[in-house]
Amino acid sequence: MGKVYLVGAGPGDPELLTLKARRLLEQADVVVYDRLVGPGVLELVPPRTARIDVGKNAGDHPVPQGRINEILAQQARQHGCVVRLKGGDSFVFGRGGEELLYLLEQNIPFEVVPGVTSALAAPAYAGIPVTHRDCCSSVHIITGHRRENGRLELDYPALVRLDGTLVFLMSVASAGQIAAGLLEAGMAPDMPCAVVQNGTLPSQRKLLSTLSALEGDLRDSGIVSPAVIVVGRVCALSPRLDWFSALPLKGRRILVTRPAPRAPRLAGLLRRLGAEVTTLPAIETVPLDFALPDLKEFTLLVFTSAEGVDVCFDRLFQSGDARQFAGKRFAAIGRATAAALLRRGIRADLVPAEYSGAALGALLTAPGVLGPADRLLLLRARAATPQLAEILSARGVPFAQVDLYDTLYRPMPQCDPARYDLLTFTSASCVEGYTRAAAGFDLRGVPALCIGAQTAAAAAARGMAPVLSSQATIDSMVEAACHYFGKEVIPS
Repeated sequence: MGKVYLVGAGPGDPELLTLKARRLLEQADVVVYDRLVGPGVLELVPPRTARIDVGKNAGDHPVPQGRINEILAQQARQHGCVVRLKGGDSFVFGRGGEELLYLLEQNIPFEVVPGVTSALAAPAYAGIPVTHRDCCSSVHIITGHRRENGRLELDYPALVRLDGTLVFLMSVASAGQIAAGLLEAGMAPDMPCAVVQNGTLPSQRKLLSTLSALEGDLRDSGIVSPAVIVVGRVCALSPRLDWFSALPLKGRRILVTRPAPRAPRLAGLLRRLGAEVTTLPAIETVPLDFALPDLKEFTLLVFTSAEGVDVCFDRLFQSGDARQFAGKRFAAIGRATAAALLRRGIRADLVPAEYSGAALGALLTAPGVLGPADRLLLLRARAATPQLAEILSARGVPFAQVDLYDTLYRPMPQCDPARYDLLTFTSASCVEGYTRAAAGFDLRGVPALCIGAQTAAAAAARGMAPVLSSQATIDSMVEAACHYFGKEVIPS
């Protein structure tokens, strides 16, 4: 018998997920999730973990609640760790309590992991403090979901007497009825209101209105579910406190094509600046069955990528440890490669300013860098560009090379460039992988943010319009993205 964890996924921003929730996602054998779970949260589910989508839309329940209950019980009998992932907090107008009562009847153990509710998070991301000393001292969360008879049964006079902030969930379809009920009960027609759609996500939209104009303004805005409605004087603070709309990349759609293990940092930095990020790895690194030569023959080891560092050290530790590298010097293409070495306890001696094999070749063959006794070992991808080797050969520098890994090109759904405002590439291989996946799409003039000159040349050769970062670093790429959209970087 396994255990079911009822986990609140938060309102959508993956960084609002609790630490306990993230740990359980990483441990889960199966995740049963709802429609309102943010895509960034689902990216945290490991590829090995089974996923079951039981999402519901308003008025459309492809998986009835009774069937969801049965699925949870079945999965718990087959697996050790079952995560039931629900948007927001699973006990705030979700049906988490019903699911747990069913599990209790089936003698299946469970735990509850609270989540950040959209009732508080969506207003916060719209610059609305749900309580404020000068406005009110209470907040009340109300469901706007209608009963089967189509009526919304609320005690409007009681809500007006509360004189606090009212937050209505699942309420877009009944907004007119809610406004009419509050007005009839005596609430002021000019009471400030707000509607926040897709709260905490880059696609968040906000409408500011008054109670008397709410129904018409909402209809004209085109805002649809999921959204929360906030009624109260605190809504008047939104124009001054709305920090989220001011983020430099707010709402920009950006594609990250880095390999899956290295995508989170770039994607995370872009998201923190408001971007709507899609991660679709264009390439995959697959270690080869290689053997390192006798390292006593070499004085300088050259790594051409961070992936190569990781693959090499993983193989090294199968038969020994880093003491085999004692007394060697190290060169690295790019700061990311140097950073990968540093994580292994080795500081690179030679790192070119430009992210390219040609730049490293020029650095290695500069006067005084290498001596007559030096012999180099290039540790690289099998399909790496030959620039560095050609430069060393032309200058008579003795070297050998070991192919550490293959770069495989992956299929990329949703690769249509029209879906995005900016594509990002951290290597020429990523450009090649994306180009293959996007065969049939017109890439002419598509903006392509590139980490270095070699990557930019690969993008330009395929008709794209390169946007080059000033340095070969992820931070510099993020800065270049902001500048491309005419914004300045702000602290994230």
